[in-house]
Amino acid sequence: MKAFIGIDVGKEKLDISWLRDVVKSKKKTKIFKNNPKGYQELVAWLIKNTNLEAQDIVITTEPTGVYSEPLMYFLYEQGFILLHVNPGKAKQYASSLGLVHKTDKSDATMLARYGHDQQHSLLSWQPEPVEARELKVMTRRLEALEQDLRREENRYEAVGFSGASTRVTQSIEDMIAVLKTEMGKLKNDIDEHIDRHPQLKKNRQLLQSIKGVGEVISRMMVSLMACKQFKNAKQLACYLGLIPKLNESGKRAGKTTLSKEGPGYIRAKLYMAAVVAVQHNPDIKAQNKRLVEQGKTKMQAIGAAMRKLTHICFGVVKNQTEYQPQAI
Repeated sequence: MKAFIGIDVGKEKLDISWLRDVVKSKKKTKIFKNNPKGYQELVAWLIKNTNLEAQDIVITTEPTGVYSEPLMYFLYEQGFILLHVNPGKAKQYASSLGLVHKTDKSDATMLARYGHDQQHSLLSWQPEPVEARELKVMTRRLEALEQDLRREENRYEAVGFSGASTRVTQSIEDMIAVLKTEMGKLKNDIDEHIDRHPQLKKNRQLLQSIKGVGEVISRMMVSLMACKQFKNAKQLACYLGLIPKLNESGKRAGKTTLSKEGPGYIRAKLYMAAVVAVQHNPDIKAQNKRLVEQGKTKMQAIGAAMRKLTHICFGVVKNQTEYQPQAI
């Protein structure tokens, strides 16, 4: 016998839903604080109310980055079965149930039901190796610095039109210089970290054997695939929001666009890589030519190129072999 729990993770609180009876939709809910004390209280509540051991309790959550990771590490150490749900898949599942009123409590119940219905098709969550976790943290920090740099560069462009004081202009220039210096140091640290760990280093070399994949994409893909388990290339593409979605309303009704679920910063980098790959990667170049001849728009073709590039990245890492173009 197993108990199925859904947890909607917020910055300050955890909404818990225990699905007591799937058929009759009976549930029991509770709220705990999202902190170490709240984690301990949550575990005690689960064991007491379900009257089961941790290994018989299935907990389903959606990834929320820094807000959910400490909880996941704690629950894993306690022996619970943990399932992570792709937000896009969870949203589709909620729609299939006809859920209209979205609340933290209803989201938790939906996740509990999803864990029950999909328990055999979902991978159990496992904490990434220490070296992968460190790489993830540094990669996140680099992304944050890149966002800060873009904001400062936008401000610098704006002051050119607004006639801001020399002092303000100098302040922005100084900040841009500091950010670029720190980004350079962090990139070096990431590269050295990858080089110190043989598997990470090999995966990066394999990724860089792909025409269209350079320093930036290889760094991001090494980190992503070291930290997350993907069954296949389609699952990776789905996580990155690269699966076509049919629009059923509005000006784009009847047309397909990317789902754009998942991390947008990786998708933005993949877009630039795909633009390069269309010109220099024989397989993606051939695909792009074929799609354009079939009447696809430029953006649809680029979306397909991003998806193809992701599939190739997954393939070389999974098979541990360098990229071999199929098109002549």
